[in-house]
Amino acid sequence: MLRLRLLTWDVKDTLLRLRHPVGENYSAAAQVHKVHVQPEALNKSFHQAYKAQSKHFPNYGLSQGLSSKQWWVDVVKQTFRLAGVHEDRLLTTISESLYQEFCSAQNWELLPGARETLRQCHQLGIRMAVISNFDKRLEKILSHCNLRHHFEFVLTSEEVGFAKPDRRIFQKALHISGVAPQQAAHVGDNYVKDYRAARDVGMHSFLLTRAGRANNWELEVPKQHILPSLTHLLSVIEKG
Repeated sequence: MLRLRLLTWDVKDTLLRLRHPVGENYSAAAQVHKVHVQPEALNKSFHQAYKAQSKHFPNYGLSQGLSSKQWWVDVVKQTFRLAGVHEDRLLTTISESLYQEFCSAQNWELLPGARETLRQCHQLGIRMAVISNFDKRLEKILSHCNLRHHFEFVLTSEEVGFAKPDRRIFQKALHISGVAPQQAAHVGDNYVKDYRAARDVGMHSFLLTRAGRANNWELEVPKQHILPSLTHLLSVIEKG
């Protein structure tokens, strides 16, 4: 059995996922103000806006003087502009509303096996924490989804000031917990930011996969490190 004292978790698409595509939420928020935009168009423009914002202002633009809220407001506004909506006062109202809305549990759902796996890890006496490229709303989201009590601490890239795969966010977790890297493991769904980054600081790590998802890491990850679902984690730990 793998002797773990600390298990750290990614959150989005590992423990929680959006209940609906982003475009559906954005379209519904716009309809409240009698603005009609197709969800599919907003999905497409969101991915364009998010990619550009992440490139020009990484980690919520903290090093460039932005707040995470302003970062997201700008993403939402640009999403609607790309979809043909340009009235700035209206976009500000919609953006503020969506920023608050994505804190609520109604927009998130647990991945299959998440709650049971966390409970079983707790029963084994494994300490747990979160390491996530997320903004300060994550604490509230975890609380609203009734998950926060599972974790000793939550490290977000906004709070720490650097994002995965930067090794410093993992080292921060090890320092806070006082656990040596060889006695810790990380679970996430991204090969570079979760699996590889944790191993680069000496931690164990496991990669959650999704059926049908294209990947280029198959030859890099031993099968015993791959989780087809969260329910496989305990058996992998027990096998060592």
